Amino acid sequence: MKRKQNYLLPVFSAILFVVLIIILKTVDVRAVGPLKSEVGLSHLNLAALNFFGSSEAWFEVTEVLGLFAIASGGIFAVVGLIQLIKRKSLIKVDREILSLGGLYAVLGIVYVFFDKVTVNLRPMLAPDETIAESSFPSSHTVLTVVIMGSILMLLEKYIKNKTARQILSSVCAIICVITVVGRLLSGVHWLTDILGGILLSVFLLSVFKLFINK
Repeated sequence: MKRKQNYLLPVFSAILFVVLIIILKTVDVRAVGPLKSEVGLSHLNLAALNFFGSSEAWFEVTEVLGLFAIASGGIFAVVGLIQLIKRKSLIKVDREILSLGGLYAVLGIVYVFFDKVTVNLRPMLAPDETIAESSFPSSHTVLTVVIMGSILMLLEKYIKNKTARQILSSVCAIICVITVVGRLLSGVHWLTDILGGILLSVFLLSVFKLFINK
């Protein structure tokens, strides 16, 4: 029974993510985006955009947090490389580190896929852009939440000091929250882009947890 429950979250989040995509392509679709691009759930998305507005400051904050997340993930890549060199075998590298590498590889594939397959376009154009970028799901949300969330899961194994572990756990959680809120307040994403990013992140992290707990 417990094993079945472990699969509920990834399955449920994956289903919700797919359902959201279907809804965005079929429900309340109107040409309300830049250059008359079509947006699903247009009334909801426009209402949220008008309510939260846009902010260059929040955009810059989330850009910095994204880079910080990548650098943080890079630390574990270095740990894995050191283990590989010392142990002289890939299969002797910690399962958690190998699973993390697999997670980051999938993250890269997902990023490229949704960059090519457009669900929604950004609600605004950058000053030097003539074509709106794909905005679903919010790549910064997925990138930061998945990296910081996966690090959060590994802290107990690699950080033995309880106080340090609690501080780092709080930092990871705060960065995730600020990124999600910040991308919404920045105005570069529709509300459903953020929601899609959260659902995809939950799916990836729940699958990652299954691997490290196997």
